[in-house]
Amino acid sequence: MTMDCSSIIQIDDCLVSSEILSEYFACDYPKCKGCCCIIGDSGAPLEESEPEAIEKNYAIFSGLMRPQGRDAVSRKGFFEIDIDGDMVTPLTDGSEECAYCHFDGEGNCFCSMEKQWFQGKGDFRKPISCWLYPIRVSVLSNGMKALNLHRWEICKDAFAKGRKEGIRVYQFLKEPLTQAFGEDFYRALECAASQLGRVSSDTLPPESRAFDSCISFSALTAEIFASLFVAMSLDSVKRVRAARSQYSG
Repeated sequence: MTMDCSSIIQIDDCLVSSEILSEYFACDYPKCKGCCCIIGDSGAPLEESEPEAIEKNYAIFSGLMRPQGRDAVSRKGFFEIDIDGDMVTPLTDGSEECAYCHFDGEGNCFCSMEKQWFQGKGDFRKPISCWLYPIRVSVLSNGMKALNLHRWEICKDAFAKGRKEGIRVYQFLKEPLTQAFGEDFYRALECAASQLGRVSSDTLPPESRAFDSCISFSALTAEIFASLFVAMSLDSVKRVRAARSQYSG
């Protein structure tokens, strides 16, 4: 997968598009009404362990699903394989709607498993790919992960709201990013954002303002700073690693 950004930041085994630090985003649910759950070529991408978690919690949230959603699960199972060979949530027949959708009386769409999770029922919130959106995570051929910003027309109001309120993508997604990659990873993102000069250091916690703090959070500090304003291909990662060795040596 090609990173669609002007610079790439490496933190541990992740290549992060700088757009995640610079672009604004904040979901504007009253505008979209959850249409991301009912529009798309396939269901939500699933991690290897997630179908089991969905199955474990299915009895808790399935009552909120539409009949056609439950029918899809009964026939297809808790996941299906899309045309790209990826494991995704099943869709209802003849539509682009995720089988796990729940609709309220006003036609607003919600995730049925997350709806119950908010009520303290079940131990699985929803697929991490849904929670991380508009960040898309891909596994590269060398085993590294690429975090890219995905732009979707139905989310244009969310980009506008984020800009209006001054909320960056990585800030809006602090909770799922921390859940998926850990606190040290998120702190390294804050450090990178500060050094990029795209977020005022006054908005960051004290431990994230100092260069030395980044070192304690990530062993790849040199890679962060060596790649700040360089358009990088995967081949150029080798040069960054060399810079890290020189820095740490």
